[in-house]
Amino acid sequence: MRLENGYRILVFAGTTEGREIAELLDTLSMETYVSVATEYGQSLLKECRNVHILCGRRNEEEIADFLREKKIDLVVDATHPFAVLATENIIKACENTGVQYLRCLREDNEAAGDMCVIEVESVAQAVEYLKEVDGNVFISTGSKELALYTEMEDYRERCYVRVLSTLESVEKTVALGFEGEHLIAMQGPFSREINVAMLKHTKAAYFVTKDSGKTGGFLEKLEAAKETGAALVVVGRPKEEGMSVKAVCEHLLSIANKTEKDLKGEEND
Repeated sequence: MRLENGYRILVFAGTTEGREIAELLDTLSMETYVSVATEYGQSLLKECRNVHILCGRRNEEEIADFLREKKIDLVVDATHPFAVLATENIIKACENTGVQYLRCLREDNEAAGDMCVIEVESVAQAVEYLKEVDGNVFISTGSKELALYTEMEDYRERCYVRVLSTLESVEKTVALGFEGEHLIAMQGPFSREINVAMLKHTKAAYFVTKDSGKTGGFLEKLEAAKETGAALVVVGRPKEEGMSVKAVCEHLLSIANKTEKDLKGEEND
């Protein structure tokens, strides 16, 4: 049951952390809205019955309008660590409306200094490195920056791309020249065994990934690289400040408890 005139929360989800937060809020008596970018993200929340699910991307102005319309008290940003533009829009909208902002951070990986890991700051830097070496490349950095890989000589022969199994991702990938056995469309995260099989099948000497953290299957990628002898080229995530998913959930529980007590106190006055 939702409490009238209670606390209102907007969660930007689309990640494992976002789903965990949404599932917690589904059990609490606070008015909750959960925003996801895609229909796939929406399908992962089908068990949530007591929250309002919003589907589609929103710019800064649209977010700010929604915050005002629904009188949101708190925004929890649990978007992907590499969804930089989305986070920027959310922060600006919160600043312009005076709504409290809370960033949920993904757990760091523990691969720094590993012999098989090559750390880079961006996909562009990864491409520059790959231009100077030989061997097949297995790419799992998403479809948004795939165009950068076309700067590599013989990229159509050297590169194998794994993207989300959505029409948008597949069409974009094919348009760039990645097709046939060089295009793999699947939904992750993936097990070590699947990663190993793909690296072996593509004879990959390099495995390019973003620092997706534990929930994004990073450790399974690292283990697969070690098992197959491929070098793991890791694009580091942007530096951010925020709270772990556990700390965010504890904070939300404390808000829910306080809100319920305050509202019951008003009823008894």
